[in-house]
Amino acid sequence: MERRDFLKLGITGTFGMAVTASDFLWRVEQAKAGEMPPNFPESLNPDAALRKLMEGNQRFIQHHPQYPDQSALRLQEVAQAQHPFATILSCADSRVPAEIVFDQGIGDIFDVRIAGNIATHEAIGSIEYAVVLLGSPLLMVMGHERCGAVTAAVQNQSLLGDISTFVKAIKPALKKVKDQPGDAVENAVVANVQYQIERLQKSKLLTEQVRSGKLKIVGGRYDLDTGKVSIII
Repeated sequence: MERRDFLKLGITGTFGMAVTASDFLWRVEQAKAGEMPPNFPESLNPDAALRKLMEGNQRFIQHHPQYPDQSALRLQEVAQAQHPFATILSCADSRVPAEIVFDQGIGDIFDVRIAGNIATHEAIGSIEYAVVLLGSPLLMVMGHERCGAVTAAVQNQSLLGDISTFVKAIKPALKKVKDQPGDAVENAVVANVQYQIERLQKSKLLTEQVRSGKLKIVGGRYDLDTGKVSIII
């Protein structure tokens, strides 16, 4: 489908209604101006959203999950609208499912998952959508221990097909930790989170939301052995 046809058909908006191209552009302009439409739902502030996310991770670590927002009622509540309190750019690794490790439910987290948690143009566009149109106040870029994509980049492996593309996207991050002591992969995992955040900070839409106090961007590192998420940036 052509982009113009997609915009003509409309996209699903915050309240489950069709958003035309003009509506979409208007909301983008509102966000750039640090404003939101008068009927936009009130959300958690960025710090409260981060606390909520990390409290859920503590429940997961302690094996006392509450499984919030997973009822039939919740399903109906968000069937026509979504307002996620957090957006997470994380690795596609099957061992790092955001809703589980943060003990959240349906409609709580806007997931953007891709190998190596890299900020591709498509990933950035998805994040801008979550922040600008859905009002998500928190953005976390989350890397994880023993990431295969990062390991491949550190080892400079030659990979088949398009698998090599995410390795290429991670390599610039390695320059910062080239001579750093310690475990090379672990250093690179952290450096990659920092690098992908730098890429996201080039988005005018996201930086305007940060400047207006409506968005916080943080980096996280997930421990495969313990289930703990640590804030690293």
